[in-house]
Order: sequence, then C-alpha cells, then structure tokens
Amino acid sequence: MKEQFQARMLRIHFGEGDKWRGKPLYEAIVAKCKELGMAGAIVYRGIEGYGSSTRIHHASHWTLSRDAPIMLSIIDTEEQISTLIPHLDAMVEEGLIATSSVEVIRYSKSSVTRKIGAPLG
Repeated sequence: MKEQFQARMLRIHFGEGDKWRGKPLYEAIVAKCKELGMAGAIVYRGIEGYGSSTRIHHASHWTLSRDAPIMLSIIDTEEQISTLIPHLDAMVEEGLIATSSVEVIRYSKSSVTRKIGAPLG
C-alpha cells in the first residue's frame, strides 16, 4: 500500500555525550517520543561535525571517545511536533533543532498503519 501526505519533520542535532537525567540524550528523546505517541523517531550517529558550541565532534574507531555528532529525526503532524517542543526545551541544553514541512510517501504491507497527516487530495 502506498499513501502520500503532508507532515512536519523535526531534526535535532547534538553531541553523543549529551545526557538527560543520567542517560544518553538520544535515548531520553526517543523514549519521550514513544510516550507521546509520535509516529516514529530515528537516531543517526555522525562521523564528524560541529554546531552551536563550534567544538568539532567526531567518531573515532581508535579511542573509546563517545563524542560523535548525533542527529535525531522525527516525522509527524504539526500538532504532534508541537507537543514535543516544550519537552525538548527542557531536555536539550546545547544543540540545534530544525523543522520543515515535508511530503511523505509511505509504503506498507498492511493497510493498518498509524495515520500521520491527511492524505493528499
């Protein structure tokens, strides 16, 4: 089954070492997304990058450093994204959050899927 609809994409950029209440920030955000009933979230671990701190974060195979850049991507309705933002305000101490409107094409084997936006007319 194929469906198309408009949605909102939120991308959160921060460092792998960032924490929220003693656990990795990316784990805490994914757990919050699940708790809020978000359609889904995915965490990407980068090779190298920098953000608001201008400090270069990098992944290294040679050290035990856990300082890689992290990007967490979430796609859901405008309303659902809006319910998440206040939680991110409390959780993200340093980083970047970017949002954009997106057109989603979703393929699924089953017709029973969580709707995240109105179908395109």
